[in-house]
Amino acid sequence: MNVLTAAKARLAGLVDALAVAAIAAIGAGAAMAGADATFAPALTTFTNYLEGSGGAIITVMSLAGGIIGLASGRFSLGQVAVPVATGIGVGTGVPIVTAAITATI
Repeated sequence: MNVLTAAKARLAGLVDALAVAAIAAIGAGAAMAGADATFAPALTTFTNYLEGSGGAIITVMSLAGGIIGLASGRFSLGQVAVPVATGIGVGTGVPIVTAAITATI
């Protein structure tokens, strides 16, 4: 009886594997990289905001935070480095990330 049970289990496993393979073959379609433009409007809006007034506001706020920290009497290199890095990141980082996202391979 155990041999019969083992054979039924193997057959059930084989049927399951064939069912999964058939579903995968039916559902498989061609994948087109870069053909979808679902997020293009959001990407354009976000990029324009960071490269325009939004990036300037972020940089000025970061610089103001560093100046307030310096005026309070506690000097730290981070109070100078963070605003500089923020300005560089907003100014040059956005085009680099945008180019990487929209790259055509």
